[in-house]
Amino acid sequence: MKLAELQHAGRAPALPLSVDLGADSLEVSAWLRVLPGQRYVGLAQRQGRAVLAKLLVGAKAERHFARERDGAALLAASGLDTPALLAEGFEAGQGGWLLFEFLDGAQSLWDAWRAVEHQAPLSDAQQAVLGEALAAIARLHAQGLWQSDLHLDNLLRHDGRLFLIDGGGVQAETPGQPLSRARALENLGVFFAQLPARLEPFFEELLVHYLLANGEHALPLEALLKDVARVRRWRLRDYLQKAGRDCSLFSVRTEPRSLCAVRRDEQDALAPLLADPDAFIRAGQLLKDGGSATVAKVEVATRQLLVKRYNVKGLGHWLRRCLRPSRAWHSWIEGNRLEFLGIATPRPLACIERRFLGLRRGGWLINVFCEAGDLFALFGREGDRLPSPEEAGAIQSLFADLARERISHGDLKATNLLWDAGHLLLIDLDALRAHPPGAGWQRAQAADRARFIRNWPADSPLARWLEENLPSAEAPPPAVGHD
Repeated sequence: MKLAELQHAGRAPALPLSVDLGADSLEVSAWLRVLPGQRYVGLAQRQGRAVLAKLLVGAKAERHFARERDGAALLAASGLDTPALLAEGFEAGQGGWLLFEFLDGAQSLWDAWRAVEHQAPLSDAQQAVLGEALAAIARLHAQGLWQSDLHLDNLLRHDGRLFLIDGGGVQAETPGQPLSRARALENLGVFFAQLPARLEPFFEELLVHYLLANGEHALPLEALLKDVARVRRWRLRDYLQKAGRDCSLFSVRTEPRSLCAVRRDEQDALAPLLADPDAFIRAGQLLKDGGSATVAKVEVATRQLLVKRYNVKGLGHWLRRCLRPSRAWHSWIEGNRLEFLGIATPRPLACIERRFLGLRRGGWLINVFCEAGDLFALFGREGDRLPSPEEAGAIQSLFADLARERISHGDLKATNLLWDAGHLLLIDLDALRAHPPGAGWQRAQAADRARFIRNWPADSPLARWLEENLPSAEAPPPAVGHD
């Protein structure tokens, strides 16, 4: 295949693939990242050697090639650990290529973080991963460089060393001289904004790892937190927009009578279910069959999933809802919001919205099925038992997380919270809402709190404990998840 042909090869060009690179050729065996029509990153063989290939095509190829090449050169010249650039080239009318040393068996710090992220905030294992990352960032900043696309996936452990990758995001202020304080704070804000908000009380402690490797500037925590809040707002808006459009994370298909959104890595596995969700509901285990919603546990290739169909009860119900996003779509977006913010909920996998001449007609939501019991199963209905320390911590953490993000659930029945291995999961997100600052948020939080306590008799030990220990709406903490 000629390099330029990749521009029209879609999201998953067939493998193995031979690509002509000037007088040379490349045998691609696996795609690692694809931006259709622009960038193809894969594992390949060149002259009998494994390489990581970045192939750049399309109208912006020359600009992207120069950015990647120049960033890789900055990393190499700085003396920092980075994969060697083995070959490069650009051919007008075709595109550009950069072939890097392939670090076989390398582990990204993102994978290392995923293995420990559910531990207690800033456990020793978490601190080891984040401290390693911050030390590498400090060394980068000490050389006058920063990574605009700074995240844990761009740091690779290999043979006892930590490698910086992805030169396309590397920029320089004054190479060889420490980065200015303003630029360092801004770049650290990008890094810290990607960490769970529950780690924010530990940011000052984590900064020690950075300062031990680069003590050029004092880094005021207040200024850092402002940058973190700004980046978090942007990242959340960007993520929720992606959940509603076709991109590398989500496949979104709009047709005259329907809209279907699915996580791209689930698209093939869920294809039979997406084609006929009602057939799976009929064949599955019915959990609820009410007028407004039908819920069933279904099996797809030995995997247990939950399908919720939002019904239209009649003409009047349809007229009230047809101009608004469907409840299925609202729950899809809010489920993705909670997951992004690190607030536990069964993972949303896909959403289908029925449409007629652009008007909504209900739909289906597909989530991971959680076997956990609800809070009535955990505490009973009489409220005679007080929470254990683990249960108390989980309840208080959930309410603190919702308060921090100014989120109200709208229906905190005990059946809408599941207890799963030390965590509380929120379900039934139809009425969930993220609020701007103000009295409206405080009223919504107070209503959630009161509804949650009313699950148990007012004179019960559990209700009294909740009244004394749940945060009130009088002084909500500052939100970081949205404007």
